Amino acid sequence: MPKISETFARKAETPDQGSKIHYDEGLPGFGLRVTKAGSKAFVLNYTINRRERRMTIGGYPAWSAAAAREEAKRIRRLIDQGQDPLEERNQRKSAPTVRDLWEEYERIHLPTLSQRSRMDQRSMWQKYILPDLKSVQVREISSRHVDSLHAKISGVGGTRANRVLEVLRKALNLAIRWGWIEKNPADGFRRNPEHQRERYMTAEEYERVFSALERMPNQRAANAIRLLILTGARRGEVLSLEWTDLDLERGIWNRPPHKSKDRKAKRIPLSNEALLLLRSMQEVADSAYLFPTSTGSHLPDLNKPWAWLRKETALRELRIHDLRHSFASVLISGGETLETIGKLLGHSQHQTTLRYAHLMDDPLRRAADAFSQAVAQSNFRK
Repeated sequence: MPKISETFARKAETPDQGSKIHYDEGLPGFGLRVTKAGSKAFVLNYTINRRERRMTIGGYPAWSAAAAREEAKRIRRLIDQGQDPLEERNQRKSAPTVRDLWEEYERIHLPTLSQRSRMDQRSMWQKYILPDLKSVQVREISSRHVDSLHAKISGVGGTRANRVLEVLRKALNLAIRWGWIEKNPADGFRRNPEHQRERYMTAEEYERVFSALERMPNQRAANAIRLLILTGARRGEVLSLEWTDLDLERGIWNRPPHKSKDRKAKRIPLSNEALLLLRSMQEVADSAYLFPTSTGSHLPDLNKPWAWLRKETALRELRIHDLRHSFASVLISGGETLETIGKLLGHSQHQTTLRYAHLMDDPLRRAADAFSQAVAQSNFRK
């Protein structure tokens, strides 16, 4: 057997057919494979667990004979420790990538979300996660990958970066469940500070909005906004409303699971004002949806009508979601409990409604003042 040297590798002749392996005289299993076409590659034969294996180290001349020999020695040391380098290499090649993770996430998890959440998360993957990580194997994702992605998105928006990383973290938790990885590298990522902006409408602003809605050219959109005000519901919940969801005789909105953010069925009483609006709409209804488009689907958004309304009322900073906050604010000011408000808003967890707890200061203060006045008018202090 020859010594596999640089000179031997360069001068090795091609076989008449197939391929031929020249094994080294000093390093067991190490050899040079030469094909009829003239390609050359260094290989290593070994036996582990009574199984014969042949591993390609690399092609010549990309790999020099000396470098291939050192690699063969390194592999031999791993074999002596009970490892199977070829099996590990094959597993790495077949290991799922972040693109594979996205495909499974899209197939298994996205259908459990609301339509709006599905659209939002699909955008996160396509715009932020996949461009940076699609070719990375899931098991190779490190905290450095996570922190780098978070920092990059933070340059666009701090809150958005937090939301994207929460989605990635959820996907990696599923990867743990599927046995792809054992630890989540996105756990404990450093979140950007978030300052929630809560805007509550005044009585005068409500008057301005209702007056402007009477003048809005698109009265179908105006009715959608009126219903948002009167129910405190989310935009998607109102726009996707179908007449079969409503029991106008009993004054109940039966919200099915696929139209709720938490995927749970809701039974929500409607106010008299909301019922008057809905009954007037039903009289002229010509679609299964309350707010249909010309194509037969429901309105996807209220962007243009809302922009018109903000300009018309000079409430340029008012957001659609502020209608939901204001709904809670008015009820709390009227003395309603957080539990009642949570049920009207469709909250599944009491903690979600606690964000409005600070609004209870005013009704509580009025109650305290009422006590003080009662005491002052009595003989209690005499």
